[in-house]
Formats: sequence, structure tokens, C-alpha cells
Amino acid sequence: MGSAHSSCSLLTASSTQHFCFPQPPICVSKLRPANQNQIRSIKFTSHSFRCCSSPQNLSLRCNQVGEFETQVKYLKTMADIHGIDQELLNTIVYDALVWSSLHGLVVGDKSVKRSGIVPGVGLVHSPIALLPGSFPETHWKQACELVSIFNELVDRVSLDGKFLQESLSRTKKADDFTSRLLDIHSKMLQMDKKEEIRLGLHRSDYMLDEKTKLLLQVELNTISSSFAGLSQIVSKLHSDLLDQYGEVLGLDSRMIPENNSGNQSAEVLAKAWTEYNNPSAVIMIVVQAEERNMYDQHWLSVHLRKRHNVKTIRKTMAEIDREGELQSDGTLLVDGQAVAVVYFRAGYTPIDYPSETEWAARLLVEQSSAVKCPSISYHLAGTKKIQQELAKPNVLERFLDNKEDIAKIRKCFAGLWSLDDKDIVKKAIEAPDLFVMKPQREGGGNNIYGDDVRKTLVRLQKEGNVEDAAYILMQRIFPSVYPTIFVRDGICHKDHAISELGIFGAYLRNKDKVIVNDQCGYLMRTKVSSSNEGGVAAGFAVLDSIYLT
Repeated sequence: MGSAHSSCSLLTASSTQHFCFPQPPICVSKLRPANQNQIRSIKFTSHSFRCCSSPQNLSLRCNQVGEFETQVKYLKTMADIHGIDQELLNTIVYDALVWSSLHGLVVGDKSVKRSGIVPGVGLVHSPIALLPGSFPETHWKQACELVSIFNELVDRVSLDGKFLQESLSRTKKADDFTSRLLDIHSKMLQMDKKEEIRLGLHRSDYMLDEKTKLLLQVELNTISSSFAGLSQIVSKLHSDLLDQYGEVLGLDSRMIPENNSGNQSAEVLAKAWTEYNNPSAVIMIVVQAEERNMYDQHWLSVHLRKRHNVKTIRKTMAEIDREGELQSDGTLLVDGQAVAVVYFRAGYTPIDYPSETEWAARLLVEQSSAVKCPSISYHLAGTKKIQQELAKPNVLERFLDNKEDIAKIRKCFAGLWSLDDKDIVKKAIEAPDLFVMKPQREGGGNNIYGDDVRKTLVRLQKEGNVEDAAYILMQRIFPSVYPTIFVRDGICHKDHAISELGIFGAYLRNKDKVIVNDQCGYLMRTKVSSSNEGGVAAGFAVLDSIYLT
């Protein structure tokens, strides 16, 4: 699922330069310096780039001079990454494209009609950053430490049906999609449906605010947290590139954190399958009818089969309705096969429910004894409105006991408000660039920015209906802007960028026994700084990895 986030947009003026790479790679040995002194004296050819943001926003600083030799060299290099010798750049891009093709770092080509339907048709390398993006190690550790707390929070919120229903009651009147989800949730409450085995594969997304130097949460995803498969591969790509070119660039591949997001996600799914205790059952991946990002999903299936001997099947919501049935003991059969775990990679957007058929399928799954990833209550716990409710004073205390954990979570909350708050609405109308309006949607491309915030708020005030309950207001995060090199569709271009860090988290509990509550890899997404939205699948961002500083 792409991120629908509140990122900053420092406008650039024609700062993009494009390059194509038909020529074969040059000999790397000719570029490799013999010693560290030569590394410091490598010549970078400067290029002219214009950017509307101020110089201080583009500078990459180190708080302590000489703290780490590799850090100093990296910052000096990255500050002028656009000036890397063109011949060297061509070679690195060429090798990156070959590596991506050989290692399955691919997506479906949107220009090929069947690329989202038939595997192997219309493949193109995943959009990537050529080199990893720098990220402070202290904030990396902070994000990792928050994972287990957020996992527990989601589980506890999901158990409080009254809180979910009451918090989303006004949203239900304004948003048909949320209303239908709440109807299913209400039916489960009336049935007193118990989810003894509870599984969550979440992703908490963050940006590092330039002004405050705080790590602030953009959103918490509890359904279809995508790119666990490809994130692991792009981290390996960057590590291999630095093994090959790191000495020339002054970079150390050991500064890229290990990322086993695909392996770890598959392992947790396999553990949930084991807890279900039916060796003949399968894991069902719920997919969209057309999915250009299918290979990210297929990597998890490969890991499940090779590492855990677990079979997976892929079904759309329509197919589940047509082929699915419930047995008297609650077992879900789809096409005659018992389903142990239902892993949703669809169902998070109204587009996935074009008819009553899809809603019937979702209800069927919820009524079954299969382990859901996520259940309807986990799904609702990840909505924007619940995120905003949890940011209110004294609400976290309702679900968490540890005061230190509460303080850690509260520290990473950006400003979040309901449109009931008239003072905040007034401020947002007066200074719309400081806010983002978020609907109850996932997948990227849904948020409202800039003067459109003012226009929308003014319109809602004039109309005076319940539509305002479909939105929340969020503080706009202004992260650091830095030069980077994007590679998309075989073409390299230089631009200025901002990044968003997503930390995958896994939670598995059987009755009172917590089996897994841990971090399981990360996703780094980087985009042009002039872009508001940030989803990779939605076409706004590229996959990246972290270089710790």
C-alpha cells in the first residue's frame, strides 16, 4: 500500500537532468583508488542545478566535526552527489539495472496492458534511488524501539469495540466506505466473534522534521502494508553496489542496516499458519484483479514455500465470494481448500469493492475461523480518525499501562485534529501550507495540500453538513531536502528529494500467549521534494534504503 502522507514540498525550478545508458560498463578497477588519500582527492564534476529552497535547507550537516570518518566522507560526497563523474555514474546505473533484472527487483510495466494480470509479462525494474539515503542512527533506533509498543497498542485498541464504534460514529455518517467496514465490525460484535489467533503485519511511517529534529509519525498502516518483499531486495542492491563502488565513493556497505523484511514477514505468516494447526490448509493472499506490484507479493509466497513448506493461493474478493463457503465449525473453504490465514493485499480502498459481491466476501472471511491479517477490528484501528483520537490527551492511557511507553509514542505524534476544532480550522484556513487534510483512505494520492486545504475547509464551513467528519487535519511535516539520483524506467535523473521511513512490525498472539511482537525490516521511500504524495505503487516515490550516519 502506498503512503498517503503529510510530507513537505519545497518547490524546485527545473532541477531535473535525465540520462540514458546504452553503453556497456567501464572498468571499475580504473576508478578504484589505492589508498584513503586518493579517496579524499577524487574529483567530482559539478553541474548547475536550480532550486527554490534556501541553501540552508539543502545543506547536509554533521553536528560533531570528525565524529566518524565514513560519515564525513559520505556527507561530503552526498552534498555533491549530482556532480559524480558522468562515466562513473553511467556505469553504476548500468550495473544497478542489470542487478535489479537478475534479482527480481521488478514491477509490472504500466504501458503493457497484461502486466498486472499475467506474471512475466511486461516487466520493468522497480523505481529506485541509485544510492541509499542518509538517516541518523539515533532516530533509526528510536523508530525500531517504537515497533513493539505500536503493535501492542493496535491489538488493545482493536479489542475495544465500543471505542472504535464511537470514535468513528461521525465519520460513518460522512463516509460510505468506513460505514460499511463498521457495519461488518458491528455484526462481529453482535455475534460475539472471538479472534483467538490475532495477527498483524503493520508498518509505521515516519519523517524526520528538519526544524525540530523530531521523528514524527506520518501514519500507521494495519492493512496491506506493502513492499516487504522488494524492500529487502533494494537494500541488498545498495549493499552490493557499495561493495563494488564504495571505495570510490567513500561509502561503507556496512552502514546499511540489515533488512530481512520479506523473510521475516513470511516467517510470521508461517507461524500463524502453524498456530491454526491444520497442515493441509493454505494461506490465501487477497489480491486486486490487476496488480502491477504482484512480485512484491510473490516473493512472500516463495519464502513461505521454500523456507516453511506452506502453500499459498491468490484470490480476488470476487473469487472468494464465488468459490468460498463456511463449514459448520467455521472453517473457510475457497475452491475446496481450507484456509488457515487470510492475508489482505486488497480491500483497503473503495475501489476494491465495486459491488455487493466484494462486501459479501469480506463478511464471509470475517465470519470464519481463519486467521485474518488484518481482522476488521485491526483494519479500523489503523484508520486516520483513530490515529487522531489516540493523539488526544489521556487516550493512550486507556490502552497502555507503561508511562515510558506512552511518552515514547506521544513524542512521535505530529499534530492531529478533528475538524470539530474550530480554532485549528481557522488557523488552517489562514495558513494552509502548515496543514494537510486527510480522508479515511489508503494507497496514496488522497490527501489535500496547500491552497486546496483552505478552499476545502471554506466549502465545508459553508455547506455545514457532516462531510467534515470524513477528514482529519494533520500538522505538515517539513523534512530535510537533499540531492539524490532517481532511476525509473531505465532512465536516471538528478533531483532534490525527501524521504519517508517505514518500519514493519509483526504481532502474533494465540489467546493470552504473545508469540511474536517485533520489528521485521523496513521500507525507505524517496521522492522529488516538489511532490506532495508519496506512494511508490501510486507512482510518486521510489524504493530506497538507509545509510546510517
